[in-house]
Amino acid sequence: MTKNNVLNQWLWKWHIIAGLLTLPFMLLLALTGTLYLFKDNINNQIYQDTKFVTSTNLNKLSLSKQLVAAQGATQAEIVGLTLPKLADEATVFKVATEGWMNNDLYVDPYTAKVKGVIEQDQTLMHSVSTLHGELLLGKAGTTVVELVASWFIVLILTGLYVWWPKKNNGLGGFLTIRFSRGKRILFRDLHSVTGFWLSIFIFIILAGGMPWTDIFGGQFHWLQNQTNTGYPQHWTNSKGLNSNNLSGSNNSNVNTISPLSLDEVANIAQSYKLEGDISIKLPQSAEGVYTISNSSLWLRDQHVIHIDQYSGSPIKSLKWEQVGIMMDLRQVFMRLHQGEYGLVNWSVLLAVALFFIMSTVSGAISYFMRKPKGQWGIPKVPERFSVDKVLVVFILLLGIVFPLFGASLLLIWGWERVSSFKAKRQLNLGN
Repeated sequence: MTKNNVLNQWLWKWHIIAGLLTLPFMLLLALTGTLYLFKDNINNQIYQDTKFVTSTNLNKLSLSKQLVAAQGATQAEIVGLTLPKLADEATVFKVATEGWMNNDLYVDPYTAKVKGVIEQDQTLMHSVSTLHGELLLGKAGTTVVELVASWFIVLILTGLYVWWPKKNNGLGGFLTIRFSRGKRILFRDLHSVTGFWLSIFIFIILAGGMPWTDIFGGQFHWLQNQTNTGYPQHWTNSKGLNSNNLSGSNNSNVNTISPLSLDEVANIAQSYKLEGDISIKLPQSAEGVYTISNSSLWLRDQHVIHIDQYSGSPIKSLKWEQVGIMMDLRQVFMRLHQGEYGLVNWSVLLAVALFFIMSTVSGAISYFMRKPKGQWGIPKVPERFSVDKVLVVFILLLGIVFPLFGASLLLIWGWERVSSFKAKRQLNLGN
């Protein structure tokens, strides 16, 4: 492999600069992501008196009575509910808000007493999530996070490429940590070796987060729509589906029938034997439908069933196998990103986050130990750092896949060209 000194120095410089600039943001994402893994534990502790009840020997009251109690406790519209699975869980009614996120109203199923309302956008975990995804800065923060994540993906890929062991190079400092070579080598190895072993997990985590971004996520969503590989029609809403509240064999013998009670609909939902948490969306008009859905551990077990609010007969039933491949992959990676695939997924994410923090801090220490003394600068290009045309083409392709990264790369290139031109001009004027 032919070594291009100019290109090596340029890429090494920006590898260091980009690493230093993304470091505080990635640390913040790792810390907030780690905290968010304990979302359910923290929410259950903070809202224990609201979410849980004292189970008794009494039978649970009807959902219809609980719904009346919920409606009497708020002026907003009740749009749905989640059926409790355990004896000590309150029934959760979904309260419509002006935003996209519903509030949760909790009712004691044994007494129909309203336990309280949790405003989702006011919770601690929502603030942590917003800090994680938006830096509490709205769309501007989302853009910064997307730029940082894009650069970080490129840093990992290019780092793996240029540091991959070549001929005559051992595996020390790549696959193994050299503990006996002094502190400078130790911290460098802690950064690079840990980074190598974490790389595949970090890619999965980043792949799960990128669809939430504005620019890359917007392109992903556009491609998903163009290829019809997202949710099938009526998976997320019941628009266009109607119930029939008339009975009779001909126009001269038509009767209006009453809608089913919420308890009857719940019994129908239970009869489908759906896995996980079962939710019911209420009809919003006399022609509307009930929508039964579930949130299960495995995506393949998820169903959406729209039923007639008068007869209970299914109007449209959808299974996960009808969901397009892009949405399927998107949901898989997003769930992995949030540790929703059970204890193993959760534990691996926690370990990755903690080791990533160690690797990142080690990288910062390594920089400060290797940089020129008394100034901010770029450490000497390591002998191992070798670049070729394949890597350059690869970086350019990544600039297309991640538009923000590509745009920032163009800005860097333009700025350096202008700086170089000014330097040469001043040199010529000096002569």
